[in-house]
Amino acid sequence: MIRNAIVLSDPVHGFIRVPRKIIQPLLESREVQRLRRIKQLGLGLIVFPAAEHSRFPHAVGALALMSDALDSLAAKGTPITEDERLAAMAAILLHDIGHGPYSHTLEYDLVCDTPHEKISLALMRRLEARIGPPLDLAIQMLAGTYERSFFCDLISSQLDMDRLDYLCRDSHFTGVVEGRIGIERILRTLCVYPKDGGKGSCLAIESKGIYAVENVLIARRLMYWQVYLHKTVVAADFVLRGAIRRARDLIDACKDEAVSGISSALRWFLERKVDASRLSEEEVLDRFLSLDDAEVICSLKQWCRSSDPILADLSQRIINRDLFRCTFLTEEPTRELRALWKDRVSETLEKIGITTPDAHSYYLKVDKSRHAAYEPDEGGVRILDSRGQLRELDNQADLAAIQALLHFTEKPYLCHLKEANLPL
Repeated sequence: MIRNAIVLSDPVHGFIRVPRKIIQPLLESREVQRLRRIKQLGLGLIVFPAAEHSRFPHAVGALALMSDALDSLAAKGTPITEDERLAAMAAILLHDIGHGPYSHTLEYDLVCDTPHEKISLALMRRLEARIGPPLDLAIQMLAGTYERSFFCDLISSQLDMDRLDYLCRDSHFTGVVEGRIGIERILRTLCVYPKDGGKGSCLAIESKGIYAVENVLIARRLMYWQVYLHKTVVAADFVLRGAIRRARDLIDACKDEAVSGISSALRWFLERKVDASRLSEEEVLDRFLSLDDAEVICSLKQWCRSSDPILADLSQRIINRDLFRCTFLTEEPTRELRALWKDRVSETLEKIGITTPDAHSYYLKVDKSRHAAYEPDEGGVRILDSRGQLRELDNQADLAAIQALLHFTEKPYLCHLKEANLPL
């Protein structure tokens, strides 16, 4: 039990105790408070009206689960120092501070080809220089390099505290009940193998928790196809990325009047191709912390009156929820069908006055959604059986359902301007 703590109320986990030492200052930092202005589900609120929750309560919820998990492991005899406990809680609290506006939607568009985890680590290194230990341990845990590797599993694995919280939280706020999982059962059956948690140790689940794990994996699959990869969310993401890409192209072409009204923070990233190689620069990190959903939405509202017809059209579609049609296909489309779709979209755009040569690329996309609920190659779930032997979850002969979750499911899809009325 954390004694010297503040208490927060959460609709998913109830009362959450936040240690005053190290964790409260981090909670109140600019880096974490910014998460209040980043939507957890990006444009998911376009489909699920109550999904207005931000990355901030998710970070706090994951912190609560980390605290409970560490209590459970310590009660089973795994030694955990105070510095390790605070470091693990800091790491999970800070794991998402590298997310940009609308979370995953624009993840690779503003800091080019750079996952949010790298940005989180860069921001944590700067925090560590300011705050000091045990953030050095937190960085190792988040980076997966800490020698007591079960801590790394708690932060990033197929049963990490991040995943357990977002499944519960997103299920709660979207109303998709299939995402509900038995978190208490998972936390109570977590263990470390070997128990002393030394170098190379790993996180495992006692065999009595095996069906709770199965429930987590099934819930994750259902949440991906019903929420995260919902066809309307896919369409909205395509439109928003198109607007940002168009704005960048116009800035590159020195057509400043077409992007009039753009926020200064967003413009800074669009006129520079910032990538991971610049994450050690103070200015890049400071500018990044000024980016949030509001910067994008304010820019889109201004662009609705842009002199560029493509940027104006795409922007008003996001603002007014006038999205493209997205259809999941039963098979890969032929080259001939793709060419026909391109021609039809181009013809439709010409009728409404959009004649830019590459305009179709903003209004037509053929791609695949791909997901696997369980990926043993990325560190499978380990089961500690009644004889004290460690086994991989996918080797459990009595769990046929797990075998069905091992394979990637791919769904080709077509996203296009509704007015084009394309044949399938």
